[in-house]
Amino acid sequence: MARARRIWNGVYIVGGPDVSRPEDCCVYLVEAGEELVLIDSGAGRSVPILVENIETLGLEPARITYLVATHGHIDHIGGLYRLKELFKMKVVAHELELPAIKEGISHLTADYLYGVKYRPVEVDVVLKGNEERLTVGNREIVCVHTPGHTPGSIAVYVDIDGKRVLFGQDIHGPFNRSWGSDKRQWRDSMNRLLGLRADFLCEGHFGIYSPRDEGDAYISHYLDIF
Repeated sequence: MARARRIWNGVYIVGGPDVSRPEDCCVYLVEAGEELVLIDSGAGRSVPILVENIETLGLEPARITYLVATHGHIDHIGGLYRLKELFKMKVVAHELELPAIKEGISHLTADYLYGVKYRPVEVDVVLKGNEERLTVGNREIVCVHTPGHTPGSIAVYVDIDGKRVLFGQDIHGPFNRSWGSDKRQWRDSMNRLLGLRADFLCEGHFGIYSPRDEGDAYISHYLDIF
């Protein structure tokens, strides 16, 4: 199994299929001065592994003040309840994902596909616009509404030391009407991501792409398919 590792200055991968458990999405961590921001939480069973991975990087999980949920599928939100219970961080998500994250509606979380029972959580910061900026410590965390995979999917980016790191998450899909997928919206969202000109693309299940042309090629590949 791969280890948690540094991607760029203050940016790390701490979970994912090869880092924590096979059912997890890729889970990323951003340093923001004295605070930490977690991007997604895995499917839930791996919370102790995520905590250990953060500690092996020499960081204190208790410094996590925000956890951004990019959308409401169980492989991204299953760890929210336990992590929030442990570290009292604020959960950030788009308002269109509240039926999944706050209410726990099963066909929206897709927990039935993973054999995991999702435990709903309150969303402390509800995103409503096409783009919202959060100031956390010494960083500006930009959340971009990217509907298509789900109605309230978001991407997140942060500019650090002259490089833009984009957490695009589930660029590859999949698409299912039962959880509100819309391929037309998805194509518009992917073109918006291309316009961000990210130096690092951190995807939801297939890892990190850099330099920029590799990330752009990855997004364009799926635009060609769908």
